Amino acid sequence: MELKQYWLIVKRRLILIALIVAISCLSVGIYSYYFITPQYEASAKLIVNQYKDSSSLIPSIDVGSINSTIGLIKTYKEIIKTPRMMKIVVKEYPELGATYNELIGKVSVSSVNETQVMSITVRDNSYAKAANIANAVAVVFQKTIPDLMKVDNVSVLDKADPKEFHGPIAPNSKLNIAVAFLLSLMLGVGISFLLDYLDDTIKTEEDVEMLLGVPVLTSIPRLKEMDLKKQEDTGSFKPTAGRDSHVSFDS
Repeated sequence: MELKQYWLIVKRRLILIALIVAISCLSVGIYSYYFITPQYEASAKLIVNQYKDSSSLIPSIDVGSINSTIGLIKTYKEIIKTPRMMKIVVKEYPELGATYNELIGKVSVSSVNETQVMSITVRDNSYAKAANIANAVAVVFQKTIPDLMKVDNVSVLDKADPKEFHGPIAPNSKLNIAVAFLLSLMLGVGISFLLDYLDDTIKTEEDVEMLLGVPVLTSIPRLKEMDLKKQEDTGSFKPTAGRDSHVSFDS
């Protein structure tokens, strides 16, 4: 099938495609702006340093090198999200109004490769609450890790400010609408080709030639009532035979 034929198929159903795209974009836009609760993110940062000298430190942990410190961060990242740690946060900060399971779902921990910085990120429908949770988890972890790991090498590098203004990170309404536009456009075009494939009616002279294998000798045009009135006013009628005007009659 030639490119021109593809375009003709799409052109015949432009209204259908436009309707699908418009409804999809409008629905996604309304849902994104009015029905999805905005989500905010706040982060507190920790830095894992070389350990402080203490007689209670176990000698098997070699934290004197940066590489071993970075490797220790992987362990810290897992410890922060454990129920044991979150239960301590809930106990010491009851004003957060969250269970330890809810905190585990809201908190994520990340670190940049080859650095000693850890980031505790919290997502919530309130930026102030997200900031308070991130700060609470950071402080509790800093206080708990010396007893848990027998090494005091974690410091709070930066806390989130609950009073700062931050816009929501989700939903991204513009991105959602753009994705809906592309998907609905592909869906509309796909439906157009499907309908054309399922449609076995004869519409053009080319369809007749392709189906019967013989050329079209004559065709009868479809006349509208408006065309008949115009012909009566002009007083002439010129039917055509074949694809071009070969025969004419004057009334």
